[in-house]
Amino acid sequence: MHDFDLIVIGAGPGGYTAALRAAKLGKRTAVVESREAGGTCLNRGCVPTKALLHASETFRAARDGAGLGIHADGLRMSLPELFAHKKQITETLSKGIETLLKGAKIPLLSGRAKILAPDTVRVTAPDGTETDYTADAILIATGSAPACPPIDGLNQDGVLTSDTLLEGTEELYRSIVIIGGGVIGVELATFYADLGTKVTIVEGLDRLLPTMDRELGQNLALLMKARGVTVCTNAMVRKIERVADGLAVRFEQKGVLSEAVGEVVLSAIGRRPYWDGLFADELAPETDGRRIRVNEAFETSIPNVYAIGDVSSKVQLAHVAAAQGTVCVERLCGVEPTIDLSVIPACIYCRPEIASVGLLEADAKAQGIPVRIGKCVMGANARTMIANPGRSFMKVLAHAETGELLGAVLMCPNATDMISELSEAIANHMTPQQMLKAMRPHPTFEEALSDALQDLVKKLG
Repeated sequence: MHDFDLIVIGAGPGGYTAALRAAKLGKRTAVVESREAGGTCLNRGCVPTKALLHASETFRAARDGAGLGIHADGLRMSLPELFAHKKQITETLSKGIETLLKGAKIPLLSGRAKILAPDTVRVTAPDGTETDYTADAILIATGSAPACPPIDGLNQDGVLTSDTLLEGTEELYRSIVIIGGGVIGVELATFYADLGTKVTIVEGLDRLLPTMDRELGQNLALLMKARGVTVCTNAMVRKIERVADGLAVRFEQKGVLSEAVGEVVLSAIGRRPYWDGLFADELAPETDGRRIRVNEAFETSIPNVYAIGDVSSKVQLAHVAAAQGTVCVERLCGVEPTIDLSVIPACIYCRPEIASVGLLEADAKAQGIPVRIGKCVMGANARTMIANPGRSFMKVLAHAETGELLGAVLMCPNATDMISELSEAIANHMTPQQMLKAMRPHPTFEEALSDALQDLVKKLG
C-alpha cells in the first residue's frame, strides 16, 4: 500500500485547494512545498501587490484631499513600514493555510520535490535529508516564475522582477521604467504613480492590456497619462544600458530608436511555467511549449501524474489554478465537477479597477459569432461622480439570436467584486432580461449594470 492516495507538489492556490478538496473526499493527502504556504500569489504576487495598492491609494487620496482643502497634516509615506505591513498580511494568511492543512490532517512536507516514478516523490528537506514517499497519484501545482526574455542587459543590477521588487526597498525610487503593459506592469505602475515616482511603461504591442478588450487598454492609457505616467506602445525593447542617471531602456517604435531612463527597471514581460528539476532524468513529460501538456482530466503523458495551474494552463490566474485543482481532484474521486472551467473572470487592480469575463467582442467577430453589445458610460452614475475615478463604463455581450449572455467588461471602482455576478449569469446561460429581474441598490456603481443590460435588451430587439 502506498504512503498516500495523493501527493500534491506546491502549496499555492491550486495545490492547497486541491489538497483540501481531496481530504474532504476521503483521500489520504500530503503537500510538498519548498517555500511558504500560499505560493507566488500569496507571497510574491496577487496579495502583496493589492496590499501595496491599497496603501498607495490611501496615500494618494489623502494627498489629493489636501489639495481640496481637506486637513492632511502629518501626511507621509514610509516605504519600510508599508512593506512591513504587506509582509505581516502575507505571513498571517500563509499561517492560516498551514492551519487549514493541519486541521484537515494533511501533512505539509517542507522541501524540494523530485518525481522519481509515477508513484514516487523524493523530498529533499532544507537540511539536505532525502525521504521518498509513494502515492496512487501525484498532482503538480508548482506555478510559474518571472520570464526572462533574451534582452541585452536584462540581467544586470537595477533590473527587477515583480518577485524582487515586492521584497521592498528603504527609499522610494525617483523614477522607474516598466517593460510590459500587462497586468503586472499596470498594477505596479499604478502603485508607483500614486507615490509620486516618475513612471514610464514600455509595451511591445499596440496598447496596454493587449490580451483584453481594446477599449480597456486605450482608456487606461489615457487615464495613466493624465496622472503623469508616460506610456510607450508599439515599442520593442532592444537593450538596457547603464547611464549616469540610472538605466536606459533602448526601444524601437516604427523604425525610430528611443529611450526611457529610470533609476531602476522592472521587467514585467510575463511569467513562465516553473517545473525546473521536478522530474528524474529518465522521466520526462510531454510539453506544449514550456507548459506541461495535460488532457481534459489534467493528466500528463505520465500515467497517474497530473498538473494544474500555471505550470500547465494557458491562463495563468490563481483562481483558475484553484478551480482546476478542485475539478481535477473531483474527477479522480469519481465526483461530478462542481465548477465550470470555461467561464474565467479576469481582474486588474489599477485605478479604476478592471474586470472581464467570457467572450470579448474581437473574439466573437473572429469566430463568426453574432453578438449585440449593451453599454453604459458611467458619467451620470452618482457613486462615480462622488468617487471621480475617471472615465468608467460597463459593457455586456449577448448572442444576437438566442439572447444568452456571453461576456462582460467592467472598468469602474469595485469592478473586481461585481464581475462574479456576471460570471454566474454566463455560467448559467442567463439572458439580460433574467438579470434585470434583480433589484440593484441606489446609490451604487452596480446600478450602471442595469443600464448596460437595458441597452442590450433594446439592441437585441
